[in-house]
Amino acid sequence: MSAADKSLLIELGTEELPPKALDELAAAFLRGMCDGLATRGIEAALDQARAYCTPRRLAVHIPGVPKAQPEQSIERRGPAVSAGIGADGQPSRALLGFAQSCGVEVGQLEKLETDKGAWFVFRAVKPGQPVAALLPEVVEEALKALPIPRPMRWSDHDYSFVRPVHWLVMLHGDAIVDGEVLGLKSGRKSRGHRFMHTNPVHVLDADSWLDALRAAKVLADPAERRQRIREEIARAGLKTNGVPRLDETLLDEIANLTEWPAAIACAFDRDFLAVPPEALVTTMETNQKFVPVFDAGSKLTEQFIGVANIESKDPAEIRKGYERVIRPRFADAKFFWDEDLKTPLADYQEQLKSVTYQQALGSLWDKSVRVAEIARVIANRVGADAGAATRAASLAKCDLLTRMVGEFPELQGVMGRYYAQHHGEAADVAAALDGYYQPRQSGDAIADGKLSRVLAVAERLDTLAGIFAVGMKPSGNKDPFALRRAALGLARTLVEGKLDLDLRAQFAESLELLPESALAAGLKRGKDGKAPPLDPGARRAELLDELHDFVLERLRGYYAERGFTPEQFEAVLAVAPVSLYDFDRRLRAVAEFGKHPEASSLAAANKRVANILRKSREDGEVGATGARVVDPAYFESAVEVALAEALASAHHDTAQALRRGDYTEALARLARLQAPVDAFFEGVMVNADDARVRANRLALLGQLSTQFGAIADIARL
Repeated sequence: MSAADKSLLIELGTEELPPKALDELAAAFLRGMCDGLATRGIEAALDQARAYCTPRRLAVHIPGVPKAQPEQSIERRGPAVSAGIGADGQPSRALLGFAQSCGVEVGQLEKLETDKGAWFVFRAVKPGQPVAALLPEVVEEALKALPIPRPMRWSDHDYSFVRPVHWLVMLHGDAIVDGEVLGLKSGRKSRGHRFMHTNPVHVLDADSWLDALRAAKVLADPAERRQRIREEIARAGLKTNGVPRLDETLLDEIANLTEWPAAIACAFDRDFLAVPPEALVTTMETNQKFVPVFDAGSKLTEQFIGVANIESKDPAEIRKGYERVIRPRFADAKFFWDEDLKTPLADYQEQLKSVTYQQALGSLWDKSVRVAEIARVIANRVGADAGAATRAASLAKCDLLTRMVGEFPELQGVMGRYYAQHHGEAADVAAALDGYYQPRQSGDAIADGKLSRVLAVAERLDTLAGIFAVGMKPSGNKDPFALRRAALGLARTLVEGKLDLDLRAQFAESLELLPESALAAGLKRGKDGKAPPLDPGARRAELLDELHDFVLERLRGYYAERGFTPEQFEAVLAVAPVSLYDFDRRLRAVAEFGKHPEASSLAAANKRVANILRKSREDGEVGATGARVVDPAYFESAVEVALAEALASAHHDTAQALRRGDYTEALARLARLQAPVDAFFEGVMVNADDARVRANRLALLGQLSTQFGAIADIARL
């Protein structure tokens, strides 16, 4: 970076931008500006470039930008020399056209020799353009590339943007970069806070812009704004004698709704605390962007905190406004709660028949019946109460028909739990109505309690089987039924919940419960619009493979995030454990095995053994399958005897560990085979001339492969 290099500032002023999209827009604007400069060969301190944003502006600050781009080397390849010169020695029409397009005579072209022949080329050095001349084009490209699904037009302009634009600042150091973007001419006049600083903000240079806005009551740095919000809420929280709960998502929204945030402590009528706290918190956070306050025991209080976009001279008036606006919301929630309590949850079951789940899969009632049967079977297999599982499954969708969930869909499950508790359902049944939705999102815990986990698994099995059957599995970025999340939730519940179930068998049973009409709905139709004849058995077998693979792919990502290597995953996948919980135990054992100093040598030996046995099977060798009993009579070397004895001892020692699923202990014992295995390969040649000796050695290696293969394919490590 030279002393002549200056910071570059681009600020686009707009009407209020959508808060949920603001961070993404700012980041994309920064990427677009950096890419635009880099594409034009303009070297700058791009690693120090920063994106700034407020509800009324997008901005980028890039330090170390030179005054002009460097000289541009131009090289264009033309026709081959053999095609450019005719038999008469004259330039062909193609060569003449190429030279004309380059603005030179044929004699000014150069020749490029390559291993594929010679070519005419045009080379030139073009002086670099001033950055000021290029910048408007770079800005326009960056703005056009922003992720705006529905750009809007205003007035009679031909251009469009996410919101109408009002001002443009483009400064290179202290110099204005002349240009026009979206109908705005650039200048050095920015704007401060809409109410607290109504005069234009004069920006001296690119580096003083942030301070100039701060003086005008605008915190343009999102990180600084978030920190101020935290501090303001902590300050207001002291007045409530409680503990504010500021969710990160809510923090982001408040930060993108304010330019100079100021927190105000408020309160609502204590009578509203009779409503389940989740309903009150949801309406506070989602609808009003208020921060709830809890007591030391994590119980919701009547206090809350609002964050204004102004330092008011009369905060009491803002407090009254916040308290006034929350009252009707809470009154609605209390009305829904009181009315819903008049109807037992079970009374909604009949109404589920009139609500379509999916056309080919029937109603919510039909889904509930399928899930209840799956839950009953699973409960019996894992030692849960089958009757309670069936009852929970039959009630699981009922709260979708309540007034409260109709108003706040995000409370489904939560309200089911409250209504079930109120009407005397068993505690574990009520808990399952909420718990089976978990994990609801990334980072969420799985359901707590065996019954909740049974219902969580049953629900996801039916959802995946049904939607795959009707041909609506995810493709690309489209996943309208959130099947990827469902598959990961299923896998996590089985693994983390330690439910030792045969996944393929469970999917097979779930597919059997689907109507044939659902299986037929997913068949691809030909040009005549007709689907091929339905073979339910073949269709279910095809779906079974798809479903099983789909879940395993989610599992692959799950373990990658936890530090397991692809090789470790593949080593376990190769032996196809039927249970994901069993898969998890094997994978952890393999990872632990990898820490042993003998692991690398044994992995290489197992790979060598696998290759030898595969080649021998292809050649039809006796003993290559490992089925032949090792006969000591055919041993010709002490190393064979030593390996046979080591294998027998290891088999005896690991048998009990394998029976109880302690794969870590088993692999630790097998790690001690390194020395006899290495000695075997150093001391004998497996492919002996004597067929009986050769078969005996293959059988010995087969035993080695079988012992490791009982846990994982170590050769893949």
